[in-house]
Amino acid sequence: MVTLNVLVEGVLEQSPRGLARYSLELTRALVDTAPRDCDVAGIVSAVSSEEDSALHELLPGLTDVHRLPLGRRELRLAWQRGLTTRALPGMVHAPSLFAPLSRHDRRAEPGQQTVVTIHDAAPWLYPEDDENASWVRQMAKRARKYADAVVVPTHATADALAHFIDFGERVRVIGGAVASGLLTDPSDPRAAIDDLDLPSEFVLAVGTLAPRKNLEVLMRAAASASFPVLPLVIVGPPSRNGRSVEQAAFESGAPEGRIRHIPPLTDERLGAVIRAATVMVVPSAHEGFGLPALEAMQLGTPVVHSSDPALVEVVADAGVRVELEPANDYAERLAEAIGRTAEDSDLLARLTIEGRDRSRAFSWRDSAERTWQLHAEL
Repeated sequence: MVTLNVLVEGVLEQSPRGLARYSLELTRALVDTAPRDCDVAGIVSAVSSEEDSALHELLPGLTDVHRLPLGRRELRLAWQRGLTTRALPGMVHAPSLFAPLSRHDRRAEPGQQTVVTIHDAAPWLYPEDDENASWVRQMAKRARKYADAVVVPTHATADALAHFIDFGERVRVIGGAVASGLLTDPSDPRAAIDDLDLPSEFVLAVGTLAPRKNLEVLMRAAASASFPVLPLVIVGPPSRNGRSVEQAAFESGAPEGRIRHIPPLTDERLGAVIRAATVMVVPSAHEGFGLPALEAMQLGTPVVHSSDPALVEVVADAGVRVELEPANDYAERLAEAIGRTAEDSDLLARLTIEGRDRSRAFSWRDSAERTWQLHAEL
């Protein structure tokens, strides 16, 4: 029996989106698609008994969960500094750079391999955006030395990373997909979000105030006369680095009541909000994958997005693209594109169909099968 050992630490992250969701969905799919005579085990830090129970509940298909002797923080520091031995012999897959990267010889020790994942180039392009940027960059240097392969979600991310760190031929593009919980279709979608008091039509954005997400640019777009007479609903954390969405909305110059904020939602409720939206806007300056755009397409909501290469790659021709440059009038171009889209019923109908068609190119099953194939090739 061949065992793929997956670093499942990310499943325990506090954020309901991001790494936690990716780790959970990919690991479940790896279990479901395991080839004959293969199974999947988990590796975690010295988690509490409650966290260990949660992992077994969330990932019942794992043959085992191996708890390492160090806690999460200590393990991060140890692996960052190279104070490590391999957690287990055999195949190791990490849904992030949180991995035991050390010298090994696949020729002398067949089956010894470590694959890591880098989700975007933000730690290099926007280091001030992420308190973990320094750790990521240092772990990427270790990956350059010791990883057998590096998974990235898009060719655009591979190209962006190549400007900062050379992984040679070891980069593999394996995209993500929409979380299963988001696809739950309530019998009455509006009833599922009645307490949010949303209008029948609205423009939606999902994200944080991180500068690369461009939500403040979108808020300025909402102040333009070209923006449709619809509320802009932003779903995400209420603040970032001491700056609140409420403050940013006030300073945008948008009419009072034009911008509404909703704190992070469960997958099922977020899915209902996305379905109810007239248009989803993804205005980012940089994405690794652009999950909100894919979520909207799969749920039948038209997408207006920036010309960020990863978004262009994922959406293809199934959305309305707005050029990021020149930056000084990006907000106005964004407002005009949102206005034209929201007010054109034929265009909305076409984008709904094309978006759903495009979204079929992404599934967790496909991601898992390609991950198994990667390890087989190694």
